[in-house]
Amino acid sequence: MPVKVFCMRIYPDKQEEYQDRHKHLWPEMRLALREHGVVNYTIYLEPSSSILFAYLEITDEVLWQKMAKTPINQKWWKYMEDIMETNVDASPINWELKSVFQL
Repeated sequence: MPVKVFCMRIYPDKQEEYQDRHKHLWPEMRLALREHGVVNYTIYLEPSSSILFAYLEITDEVLWQKMAKTPINQKWWKYMEDIMETNVDASPINWELKSVFQL
């Protein structure tokens, strides 16, 4: 099963807001993630740096890549734009992590 691991950064004063928005993740966003092959999606926060660590298990890389273009994902990016570092298209600035060890 393919795994995606990446980091993002939220604004320090928006940590609680970020968590609250994810506690109330829209049902249609949850469904779209499942429809695009997400089996597990876990996000961790390192509070002192406001860095988010995201871990995803997906069924198919091609299917996952299509998620970014969906209207619901575009809407979510716009919704989150005010609380995190984003690109011009409102997508979160992120950097992938390279696997160096697995047991």
